[in-house]
Amino acid sequence: MKKVDFENGSITGNILQTAFPMLVAQVLHLLYSIVDRIYIGRIPGTGTDALGAVGLCFPIIILITGFTNMFGMGGAPLFSIQLGKKKKEEARQVLCTAFRLLIMVSFAITVTGELFGGPLLKLFGAGEEELATSLSYLRIYLTGTVPLMLSTGMNPYITAMGFAVVGMLSVTVGAVANLLLDPVFIFVFGMGVEGAALATVISQVLSMMLVLFFLFGKKNEFRPSFGFSFPFAWDIVGLGLAPFIMQVTNSLVQIACNQMLMHLGGMTFVSVMTIISSVRSILDVPVMAVTEGTSPIISYNYGARRPDRVRKAFIVMMMLAVPYTFLTWIAVLVRPVWFIRIFSTDREILSDASRALHLYFAAFIFQSLQYSGQTVFKALNKRKQAIFFSLLRKAVLVVPLTYLLPLAFHLGTDGVFLAEPVSNVIGGIACFTTMLITILPELKAMEN
Repeated sequence: MKKVDFENGSITGNILQTAFPMLVAQVLHLLYSIVDRIYIGRIPGTGTDALGAVGLCFPIIILITGFTNMFGMGGAPLFSIQLGKKKKEEARQVLCTAFRLLIMVSFAITVTGELFGGPLLKLFGAGEEELATSLSYLRIYLTGTVPLMLSTGMNPYITAMGFAVVGMLSVTVGAVANLLLDPVFIFVFGMGVEGAALATVISQVLSMMLVLFFLFGKKNEFRPSFGFSFPFAWDIVGLGLAPFIMQVTNSLVQIACNQMLMHLGGMTFVSVMTIISSVRSILDVPVMAVTEGTSPIISYNYGARRPDRVRKAFIVMMMLAVPYTFLTWIAVLVRPVWFIRIFSTDREILSDASRALHLYFAAFIFQSLQYSGQTVFKALNKRKQAIFFSLLRKAVLVVPLTYLLPLAFHLGTDGVFLAEPVSNVIGGIACFTTMLITILPELKAMEN
């Protein structure tokens, strides 16, 4: 397969060659969970309640993604910087260390989740009626933690090598398998939410097999081993804290939202939040593909001390991200029903979900500023700034606002959904402005 030339290729071409396969891969990766929700929401008679029950598992699923991103997105920029410096042995050590961390942590999460899944779900707002359904889905889903974390966590390294299409294919295999297996297990075998979880696990195993086949194949000069470098492990965790914190705070936000919505509106509004989270996952994918697809180009050229190419990569990234988030906001404003009906045709929640979607996406364009700023900080190994702004938007702003707006300002369920756009405006502007006033002078000094 053709390898992306980070050394000599054009910046725009490099971004498109990495971002497009990454876009396809992330869209397909969403099918692991999105397809589950689409089918679950259509289970006759119990679809809406089952969708809410699965939504109660989201904090744990998000946490798994957080650890995956810590070792994947946290280590891949370091890997790219070493490649830019022509230090291949150091790059291989980064990859091997991340590979071992993914295996160890995924086993630990599986055991912990299986032992304490019930108490955790109760903490997240599950009542006795929802607990049985939520727990049965979670316990099966957790058995796929190891293949999920290995396949998803190693994909950023494959992209950083220049083989973005390989990462796309690994996700394609799993997504297609999940798409085909879901209706069979859910409806034909009558397994309901348990069938959805089982289909997801099988799909994750198939994705992992393809990733491992490439990593240990002849085309890969950075074959992973069980070698471990503590200095690189520290660097990976340090830089990976930013994407990890983003996911952990997303988990905290999900817990806060579920608790408040269950208190203010009952299970129906938890289902509404599940739908909105699913729509958000879909609409986030293109802007995340653009920013994450730009990350290895920024890291490589920063390591190679080419500030002009770093700046150009940033400009191209913004030219793609900002128009997309603006057009998406318009689409949600004009036709929210298009997005809601992907997951549910229940007329009882259609009106509530439409209003909630309008509120939640009211400042979506500012999300491109947050993602762009975070990507630059992470790609240049600016871990303190990356961690700070990860904490600011979610932990400092969204979680407190989720409780304050409904209760202190008497906005009810509307307040829960308004917390997100308020944080987007404040956090997005703060992150982007700080990135400009700190990174641009550094690039100018490097150039001189």
